[in-house]
Amino acid sequence: MFKRLGAAILLVEDLQKSIAFYRDTLELKIKNQSPDWVEFQNEGQGAVLALHPARIKQKGFSNMLVGFNVSNLESVCKKLEDKHVKFHKKIAQESFGKHAIIEDPEGHLISIVEIPPKDELDQIPYYHGFAPVEGLT
Repeated sequence: MFKRLGAAILLVEDLQKSIAFYRDTLELKIKNQSPDWVEFQNEGQGAVLALHPARIKQKGFSNMLVGFNVSNLESVCKKLEDKHVKFHKKIAQESFGKHAIIEDPEGHLISIVEIPPKDELDQIPYYHGFAPVEGLT
């Protein structure tokens, strides 16, 4: 079901300050950037470190998520529902693809995304919207 970790996502209060730290101080290379999403990735083709503005401060939620890329989000979510996994955000169509957020037994959030294959002439849009928002289920 989950074959590849796609991203470690840090929810940050000051995006510009955080970008400067990871880019300038840690010397990580920016892979993709939009107004509310920045991905850092160095040599390998593995997972990315992503920064995303924290939408709100929520008690009980970490400022970090892990993100998994899957090929069929509906199928994955159906299996998770059958296993009584708690959803923080049900499947939603976003600009970057289909997206859902689940919770582990400790309340850590796990983002699951299905990004459509890239058309030769199009770029894959940045996937953002990972920050928890109150009332989403």
